[in-house]
Amino acid sequence: QGESGTGKELVARAIHDAGNRAEQPFVAVNCAAIPETLQEDEFFVHEKGAFTGAQGLRRGRIERATGGTLFLDEVAELSASMQATLLRVLQERRFTRVVGSDEVESAFRVVAATHRDLMTAVAEAEFREDLYYRLAVFELELAPLRMRREDIPELAMIFQREMGREAGTQTELGFDPEALRQILEYPWPGNVRELRNAVHLALIHSR
Repeated sequence: QGESGTGKELVARAIHDAGNRAEQPFVAVNCAAIPETLQEDEFFVHEKGAFTGAQGLRRGRIERATGGTLFLDEVAELSASMQATLLRVLQERRFTRVVGSDEVESAFRVVAATHRDLMTAVAEAEFREDLYYRLAVFELELAPLRMRREDIPELAMIFQREMGREAGTQTELGFDPEALRQILEYPWPGNVRELRNAVHLALIHSR
């Protein structure tokens, strides 16, 4: 859990890369970006005739994550029906294709992320309690950037070097003391994402 822009997907990828599934797929799903009417099709394989325009077999995100890691970003945004379906899949590690008859087995690790307080969502009946406990086996709280200011100068330099290389800038640039003072004092409500954007803007304006 953590505010938007704290790097939740990067942490999920680091967990994947450091484990024994590193050579297997890492499949990320932005649950907030999938319309409710398409969630089932996005997660599960559909077969020809599943809906208008379905021409043949297409593997869904869950089957593509077999052996690897399924990352559910903004999991709190899943519809109620999809929450129930996902719970069953996580319990049984198998599912049936959309308009299919055969069950498909899929063993994978799940890492879920959200900027919301899921316990509050459970209390307000917006998130299933049983799914919450299925997902929250081990919880990580990512602190906002304003709570870990010691990371700001190092992150700023990392972003500057990365963007400098992308832009073809050969000269190693840095930050003058006043610039460092300002970025350390600023609260960064957009967290690491906002810092990266600010460094990018500074690099564009620099000579």
